[in-house]
Amino acid sequence: MLKGVGSALSETEMQLLLIFAGSDRERQRLAQYLAAHRVDGVLLVSVHADDPLPDLLAQLEIPAVISGRRSAEETLPSVDSDNFGGGRVAVEHLIDQGRRNVVHLAGRLDVYGAQRRVDGYREALRDAGRPVDESLIVAGDFTEEGGRRAMTELLARCPALDAVFAGSDVMAAGARQVLREAGRRIPDDVALVGYDDSAIARHMDPPLTSVRQPIEEMGRAMIDLLLDEIADRRPAVSRGLERRQLVLPSELVRRASS
Repeated sequence: MLKGVGSALSETEMQLLLIFAGSDRERQRLAQYLAAHRVDGVLLVSVHADDPLPDLLAQLEIPAVISGRRSAEETLPSVDSDNFGGGRVAVEHLIDQGRRNVVHLAGRLDVYGAQRRVDGYREALRDAGRPVDESLIVAGDFTEEGGRRAMTELLARCPALDAVFAGSDVMAAGARQVLREAGRRIPDDVALVGYDDSAIARHMDPPLTSVRQPIEEMGRAMIDLLLDEIADRRPAVSRGLERRQLVLPSELVRRASS
């Protein structure tokens, strides 16, 4: 994403300031920095549903664009990939491979994108005439350890599982470890699909089928939207928000894990 952002900014006179705000103290310092109006605009990445920062930016009338959305009712301009379509195509692929018991290692369910991937999982099963067993959806936290925990739980719940859709490549890596420790071969016994098409997917053994997000394109689109916001500082909700909620297509990259 930074590559796309940097490429788009290179065509302007603006500079990029990268700030990480993980702790409460870091967020407080960031709020003070923003309150001093030392920035022209803000790009928000990895924002959770209860994050107060977007509302603070709105109060300060600082132009902002979000990567992803906090909910279906997002009020700020946003750029996202098609998480629903990505989840659906991943599960459709597994069903097309003849897999009968498809489980889902979901990401953090306070993240709207993770919720939409779960929705895509459910929709693919319904379209195939399969029942949706909610016990076969276990939330992780987008970490390798979270993938291990969720996979261990799913193996206990459904020993006959033969396909896993993980909400991220990192969680898929954790799931792979658990499957191998349980003596399950990939893809012979269990097909495995991840999400993000990261370097992890390409270098995993076997290489991981994964859903690719157009990350670089998303970065460029975020800058384009933000520049529009800076040029017209009226609240986005007064300017036809429908056209400012961009959703870019995702695609399945097939490899040897499925």
